[in-house]
Amino acid sequence: MASNSEIRYLNPPQAEQKRKKYCRFKKSGIKYIDYKDGDFLLKFINEQGKLLPRRLTGTSLKFQHKVSQAVKRARHLAILPYVADGLK
Repeated sequence: MASNSEIRYLNPPQAEQKRKKYCRFKKSGIKYIDYKDGDFLLKFINEQGKLLPRRLTGTSLKFQHKVSQAVKRARHLAILPYVADGLK
């Protein structure tokens, strides 16, 4: 009988493979981020209404500035809330 130290697998266990992050704006060729499109901007804010950082979304620095400006403009026009309890 095999003891616990001699457990063998048919396929070796694999750790999670991290996907490379990419900027969706560069990949799609988007040059302008429309602040009037609230549904699209909801992808870049969390449940509390805060902006998601670049390290989570994979957005480049140039487009992160544009996204943040668009979210701020949408908040000013009441398209997006400043603070939300359960936004999503």
